[in-house]
Amino acid sequence: MSAGAGGGPNSPESDPHPGIDEGSILRWFAAEGVEHAAPLAFTRIGLGQSNLTYLVRDADGRRWVLRRPPMGHLLASAHDVAREARILSALGPSAVPTPQVYALTTDERFTDVPLLLMEFVDGTVIDTIDVAESLPVDQRRAIGLAMPANLARIHAVDLAAVGLDDLASHSPYAPRQIKRWTGQWEKSKTRDSAEFDALTQRLVAAVPEQTETTLVHGDFHLRNVITDPAAGEILAVLDWELTTLGDPLADIGSLLAYWPEPEDSMAGGFIGANVEGFPKRAELAAAYAEQTGRDPAALQYWHAMALWKLTVIAEGVMRRVMDNPANKAAAGTPMLEQVDGILRRAIEVADGAGI
Repeated sequence: MSAGAGGGPNSPESDPHPGIDEGSILRWFAAEGVEHAAPLAFTRIGLGQSNLTYLVRDADGRRWVLRRPPMGHLLASAHDVAREARILSALGPSAVPTPQVYALTTDERFTDVPLLLMEFVDGTVIDTIDVAESLPVDQRRAIGLAMPANLARIHAVDLAAVGLDDLASHSPYAPRQIKRWTGQWEKSKTRDSAEFDALTQRLVAAVPEQTETTLVHGDFHLRNVITDPAAGEILAVLDWELTTLGDPLADIGSLLAYWPEPEDSMAGGFIGANVEGFPKRAELAAAYAEQTGRDPAALQYWHAMALWKLTVIAEGVMRRVMDNPANKAAAGTPMLEQVDGILRRAIEVADGAGI
């Protein structure tokens, strides 16, 4: 099926909310006791390229957020919204700001994939340059500094107290990540890449010692938080599907990977210090180190690792949309040149770190 214009049965143009059946959702709401008034309206939201996320409105103006896996064939362990629901529910009483989980279903009477219904948190997602530039400079700075502060909260979660101690293995994190994402690359790649393979081997050879195990969000950046810019606060942290247990510095590495600066060879559409007011990467890292007391010596390794992982994710997004155009998000699909640009940036960071 072509992804071009013309609106085939699986194209985004012909189905404004792929994978969602209103009648089934209404029956599910009734079974869960979710107060609602038909009809329901669904709007695809966010620039995310993974799980499909919808704003749901009813006739009385109530709002919810609905999440489901992408359309088509999925890689094992990927896009697990049931696991995401477990994490969000566990974090509800913690200091980490998260949306409330209302319902989760895998019931075949309503759906053939897991569906997650969550609270709609009313705030601002800084997901485009236009949104970022609409904010005063001091608000941009405050939100930027709130990012490492909220990572510190995530990494301070008492795993046993919230019931997440068995969420994942406690074995060294870097080898687990390399194994997992190398496997994802092999299953979803659209071509061979000697540069990717060489960087993988460099990361294997330079694995840093891990001294603690914490909750790791796994995909922490501005598009995955809801903010109150006027207060300089983060109202909710979203998109927990890559969350696991591991080295907390990995999350700071991810934040830096998604935080471009003007001189970078690759921005990837993400917002960071390339917009006036947002702190530089070094300031984010320093703020986190000051708040947590953690030694940032291995941070450049995790920065390179995060860009390497982002290469795999972008390749997988490109492959999923090639396989099923209904998965295409409003932000479009990464092109081969963009994926290779992320990889080149990963190599630059690794070179700079002596990896």
